[in-house]
Amino acid sequence: MVKGKKEQSGLMSSAGLMRYFETEESAIKISPEIVIAASIAIGIIIIAINFQYGLWP
Repeated sequence: MVKGKKEQSGLMSSAGLMRYFETEESAIKISPEIVIAASIAIGIIIIAINFQYGLWP
């Protein structure tokens, strides 16, 4: 065995893929509750608009 061999960098050891923690630093963080609340709000708005224009059955 070769003594003093340094560990490979993350890019070498992950076959060119980005490391997870590097992508996490620059990502926009939105909690799941906000996503669910926004989805429900958009759904209610769409139903209200359809009801207003007579498209709701």
